[in-house]
Amino acid sequence: MSEALRKLLNQGNPQQPVITPHVGILTLHFQLYACEDLKAKRKAFTAMKAVWGKEPDLAVAETADQDALDCVTWTIAALGGSSQQISQRLDQIEKAIQERIDAAILDVHREIL
Repeated sequence: MSEALRKLLNQGNPQQPVITPHVGILTLHFQLYACEDLKAKRKAFTAMKAVWGKEPDLAVAETADQDALDCVTWTIAALGGSSQQISQRLDQIEKAIQERIDAAILDVHREIL
């Protein structure tokens, strides 16, 4: 072990700041029209996973109505440093989804944990 490393280990680490992550959950319930089968339904929501599923601070999943052809529920979980940051991020995502997904949004539910 080098002398420099030994000194660092003997010094001990100063107290690290405590970072409490905040989690925001956005649940969107969509009404679908003209989906003849589950394959067409999943194709309509490919962008949900393809675009927002690759973001490092987001998790995206279909959370309800998996077998229904006329509706679908998707949930997006966001992780951030503050409640305000999470709220802004969820606003941004909701607006982008409304512009990109061709389905009527019936209900939006948000929760900050």
